[in-house]
This record gives sequence, structure tokens and C-alpha cells, in this order.
Amino acid sequence: MDARNLRMTGLLLASRALRAFADGFVAVLLPAYLLALGHGQLEVGLFGTAALFGSALATLAVGRWGHRASMRRLLLGAAVLMALTGIGFAMLSSFWPLLLVAFLGPLNPSSGDASVFLPLEHTVLATAAPAESRTTVFARYSFFGSIFGAVGALAAAVPDWLMSAAGLEAVDALRAMFVLYAAIGVGVWALYLRVPRTRAQDARPAAPLGPSRAIVWKLAGLFSVDSFAGGLVLNSLLALWLFQSFGMSLTAAGAFFFWTGLLAAASQLVAPAIARRIGLVNTMVYTHIPSSLFLIGAACAPSLEVALVLLLARSALSQMDVPARSAFVMSVVTPPERPAAASFTAVPRSLASAISPSLTGAMFAAGAMAAPLVACGVIKIAYDLALFAAFRRVRPR
Repeated sequence: MDARNLRMTGLLLASRALRAFADGFVAVLLPAYLLALGHGQLEVGLFGTAALFGSALATLAVGRWGHRASMRRLLLGAAVLMALTGIGFAMLSSFWPLLLVAFLGPLNPSSGDASVFLPLEHTVLATAAPAESRTTVFARYSFFGSIFGAVGALAAAVPDWLMSAAGLEAVDALRAMFVLYAAIGVGVWALYLRVPRTRAQDARPAAPLGPSRAIVWKLAGLFSVDSFAGGLVLNSLLALWLFQSFGMSLTAAGAFFFWTGLLAAASQLVAPAIARRIGLVNTMVYTHIPSSLFLIGAACAPSLEVALVLLLARSALSQMDVPARSAFVMSVVTPPERPAAASFTAVPRSLASAISPSLTGAMFAAGAMAAPLVACGVIKIAYDLALFAAFRRVRPR
């Protein structure tokens, strides 16, 4: 990799780290903030749906029309939206204005990256990384997201500290964290300003998708099933489950999500070595099924301690498929199709996951607290089996 591409990769890893830190504390604090504002469990689910549905539409726009603009310009625009989203949440309290901000901005209530940033940064990374090191680059990208997301989860304890040390009210302490979110958006924008332009980024392909259309849509359909299941237990909803089922505090929840993030980060570093040994598809499937079984077990756990142990075991495996999946998508399409492939596999995933949080909110409100976790595990196992059957013989380029 030459110096120019190394610099571009470094900038994207730095921006991923900053965004993951912000997502880490927002995913834990969002349900607490909404409850403090007087909104209920159902409303928390609706906010998750609005955020993911808005991100899906933004990602769809990138896939359909993004090839007409440089990746750098699109990244800068997304960073501006991030900063405005933080300001909006810090200033507003009413349900409908906040819901609109969640829909328009790149707010991420999940453990992974479900925003419009994902296909944009994946496209630039695929351009910068040579084929033989692409899985490793995506693993580092995912690792940075997990490790800094874990550190961000620890920052969920800051409002408790602000309330005790500075005497702030709970709502004001939580608002301060969204001001921090906006400041991080400005920092991400400053990093994107330094991303160099390349011919590959500015190329205008004749069509968003060409010879790889069939395989992209097949992958998109399968990924959407996985994302629908994952949307049932977004980090913000899992935090709400811990708050409501076991009375867990913000500080304890932040510490828990810190350790889940560390385990996910470590697993993603191991993923490239496993993928080289058994293949990308096998890596996705063989690590995903046990993690789903651990989630089902946590839903039936008799105590907080047992639930946390099972959820930690799940975290050690559940994100190992992320770098393998990203590398697989980029390697089964032609280079000019990569921006569209990244977007068109991400859009159905975002749309499918956008439906789920409101369903979880409704189940929580009805008292069925374990149902979303069990449903998530069962659906994910079905997805893994279908993916293995469809792509176990497909060779990446």
C-alpha cells in the first residue's frame, strides 16, 4: 500500500474511532434520556426505528446517486448531519421534533455501524486496500469501531458523575452528552477534510450495478433477515432490557457494554486468520450460530449474573462475521460496482432492522421482556443456515 493510500486508511480508521466512541455512549444513554424526558418504552423503540429507517433512506440515496459525487464530499455532508443531530437532541424535548431529528440524522442506536457512513467509508477502504490485504483492513476498521465503542460505553457513567460532582439535574447531565456528540461530529468533519481525492473515488460508472447485480441482491436479501433480527436487540434496547428487568444502573450498564465491546474487538482481530483458514462464508456462519444460542440462553437467565455471563459469551462471537462479510461483498463484485454494492447490501439491512425496534418496544410495553431476545436468536440461526446453503461454494475474486 503506497503512502497516499496509507494516509487515507489512517484517516478513515481515526474517523471510525471517533464515531464509535460517540455511538458507544449514545446507545446506552438514549433510552435513559428518553425515559427522563417522560417518554415510554414504546417511544424508545420508535426512536430506534426512526433512526435506522432514516439511515436506510440516506444509504439508498448514496447507492442510487452517490456515484455522481466524490466520496469525500459525501463524507463531509454526513459529518455535518452528525453534528446537527447532537445539537438537536441537546436542545429539544418533545417527542415529534426529536423523532424527526433521529430520522434525519445518522444517530446509531446499535452496537455496529448502521449509518450512512458505513457504505461511504467501505468504498474508500476497498479502493485504498489491495485485494490480498482487504480482509485485514476491514478487520482493523471493525476492531477500531468495537474498541472505541467499548470506551464510549464507559462514558455512559459521566452523567452520574456530573449529577454528583456538579449538582446537575439528570436531564441536563444527559443533554451534555449530546453536546459532546455534536462536538465529535465536528472532529469527524475535520478529519474528512484531509481525505485526498482519488480517481477511483471520482469515477462515474455507467450504471450503479452491472454484472454482479444478481449476487448483490441475493446477499442483500439474506443480510436483511440478519439485520431484522439484530434490530430486535439493539444496544439501546438491550440496555433498556437490563434497566427494566434487573434494575441495572447507568454506570453498571456502561461497564458491561465496555466489556462486550472489548470482546467484540478482540474477536474481529482473530477473524482474518480464521477466514484465511476456513473461508469467509464459514467464518460468518460457524461463529454466528453459537452466539445466537448464548442470546437465547440470556433471555431465560434466572439472574442478572447469569444473563451477563451469557451476553458476554455472545459478544465474543457475534461480531466476528462483520469483517468477513464486508470483505466478501467487496470481493464478489467488480471494482466499479463497489460503491453500489456496499450501499445496496446495506439498504435492505437498514430497512429491515428499522422495523424491529418498534416491535421490541411494543413487546416490552406488553410485558414480554424475554421475547425479543429469543426471536432474535432463532431468526439469526435461520439466516446463518440459509447463507451457508447459498454461498458455501462461491469463490471471492
